[in-house]
Amino acid sequence: MMKNKTLLAVAALAVASLSMQAIAADGGNPKRGKHLYKKHCKSCHDAGTTELTPMSKTMSQWDRFFKRNKHDPAPFEALSEPQLLDINQFLYDHAMDSDQPATCG
Repeated sequence: MMKNKTLLAVAALAVASLSMQAIAADGGNPKRGKHLYKKHCKSCHDAGTTELTPMSKTMSQWDRFFKRNKHDPAPFEALSEPQLLDINQFLYDHAMDSDQPATCG
């Protein structure tokens, strides 16, 4: 009886995890996003105290950041919506709570 409840709980968590990932940062190309991140983001965010890597935030924090569009508009103005989606996808896929966290070397 206890074994069945444990299996059911594990299955429910797996389904919840997959459904959360499916609604977030869908449609971007993470390989292009990594290239764009290195080209447009890394130089400013590696300087001084503003260091920012994909592992700086969780997956949901990255999604909220891009949805709220709180970044200073100057660097984002040069990027199209698909490019921003690519960067978001890269950051999301390699966030601190993702399956493949990365610092973007």
